[in-house]
Amino acid sequence: MKNHSEKLSLIASDPGVYLMLDDAGDIIYVGKARNLKKRLSSYFKNPQRLDTKTRVLVKKIADFDTILTASEKEALILESTLIKKHRPRYNVILKDDKRYPALCFEMNHPYPRLSIVRKIENDGNLYFGPFSSARAVRSTLKIVNKTFRLRKCSNRGFKTRTRPCINFQMKNCLAPCCIDIKKGVYDDMVREVTLFLKSRTRELAAKIKKEMLAAAETRNFEKAAELRDKMFAIEKTLEKQVAVTTDLKDRDVVGITTAPQATAVTLLTVRGGHLQGAGNFTFSTTMATDAEIIGSFIKQYYDNKNFIPSEILTPVALEDARLLEEWFLEHKNIRIKILHPRRGEKVRLLEMALQNAEYHLKNHIADIAGRKELLTRLQKRLSMNRLPQRIECFDNSNLSGTQAVSGMVVFIDGRASKSDYRKYILHSVSGSDDYAGMAEVLERRFCHDSEPYPDLLLIDGGKGQLGIALSVIRKFGLENRFSLIGIAKKNEQKGENTDKIYKPGRMNPINWGREGDLLLFLQKVRDEAHRFAITFHRQRRSKASTGSVLDSIPGIGKKRRRAMLRHFGSLKKIKAATLEELSALPEMNQKAAEAVITALAAG
Repeated sequence: MKNHSEKLSLIASDPGVYLMLDDAGDIIYVGKARNLKKRLSSYFKNPQRLDTKTRVLVKKIADFDTILTASEKEALILESTLIKKHRPRYNVILKDDKRYPALCFEMNHPYPRLSIVRKIENDGNLYFGPFSSARAVRSTLKIVNKTFRLRKCSNRGFKTRTRPCINFQMKNCLAPCCIDIKKGVYDDMVREVTLFLKSRTRELAAKIKKEMLAAAETRNFEKAAELRDKMFAIEKTLEKQVAVTTDLKDRDVVGITTAPQATAVTLLTVRGGHLQGAGNFTFSTTMATDAEIIGSFIKQYYDNKNFIPSEILTPVALEDARLLEEWFLEHKNIRIKILHPRRGEKVRLLEMALQNAEYHLKNHIADIAGRKELLTRLQKRLSMNRLPQRIECFDNSNLSGTQAVSGMVVFIDGRASKSDYRKYILHSVSGSDDYAGMAEVLERRFCHDSEPYPDLLLIDGGKGQLGIALSVIRKFGLENRFSLIGIAKKNEQKGENTDKIYKPGRMNPINWGREGDLLLFLQKVRDEAHRFAITFHRQRRSKASTGSVLDSIPGIGKKRRRAMLRHFGSLKKIKAATLEELSALPEMNQKAAEAVITALAAG
């Protein structure tokens, strides 16, 4: 490898993307620049101008590559693509919104239902959010359900219901599942709910008031009274909203704060001049400046959003502001402005966002410190030679020996790392032999070195399961690579009031003394493994009971199976369907329908 000075002299002063690599050749950072030579020189020729954190990170760069582009806009797009592909360690990687709840209108149904979802997808449905907490989204849904008479039943319930439910009796639903409701009437209500969820409450209240007066003019006093109650409910909601601007515009406000341990970004959502909520995001160490972090955050956050406000306020001026505005126009067909205000009420909004970011980062750092302190005490109590940063726990699940499975959960730095969870279908187990199941799954886990070893292996079971685990670990010569413990449920018949933790070679369970919180933590890990294994087992059973017959029918693939189960709801109802009903599905034809009826009749 050439030294950096020699390689820098060969770099062109053109726009493009640069990739930083470590000693192993892995990409640890991807960036873009209007002038590649100038940008890369700022890292290596003038290190004294860098902050302490960036100087430390630059020392980890063993080499770099560059990709020239025709324009800075192309560099912006390529940078985003490469970050998604390689997920470099020191870039801002925004996790998807599945942790944050949102409200979804199922627009593919003639009578859309509003429901809470954890993932926003590009599927033609209307999404509102994400909300900052489950409590906030449930509160909003409760207000909508009390104010508007949307249907509440599931799609399956909608098809099978024969008479209106209690929601209709309480005047909380129009019951389109059983009563012939004009599509236009329901669609108008959906539009009203959409205005409400977009915080267009003033506009919505004015619309309802106009309809109320019109109903009173025609002496339809019952309808006028109903509209009056709806208007009062909406105005009451409006009173509770916090007005933060006088221009009643939609905008998002970004706040950012950085500490050596992490960076926090807060996004305040302002709709119609009212503060709707706040989303908080944390990132580990990054080589980017505040402006680069915010630019990367904006590209990733709004990539899959249905609604984007007309303004985004940032606490620092973004070099890529114009490019990002053009990107939104080309890819989203939306005109927005990315502004860095210097005075007025917009600056107060930025100050509010900064306060929220600082508060969130303070709590985040305290949480990290608290988890590290707990793991340090756990290390001492278990007499481990290193901190249990990676904890793995296994649990088996079966039903009378059938559909035997196992699940592995992983906790890293005291928190569940769901991307590291693993599912195992057990093949060698006959009957309800938990010992054989545990032996098989541990052999499959440790028979190769493709994954990192845990610092602590937690087995759900008593001394018997612990002995099986120890024999497997010794078989692969790993007894000195990590620590092993087993957790056994309390025996209330013997007067036990807590679960027990056993170590190999020790007769009695560990005495926790005043550190019962350590036992509670290990119980939490065990319970998560139990939940994960049972969920997988139920999925296997459900698939076996509904899909086994359909899987073997010629000409019926995954798409057609899914369409039939979604439409009819169960295998029993598919068997009861007529040839005409099966053929009427968009994914089916008469030949495929005949094959289904023949196969199900024979089965």
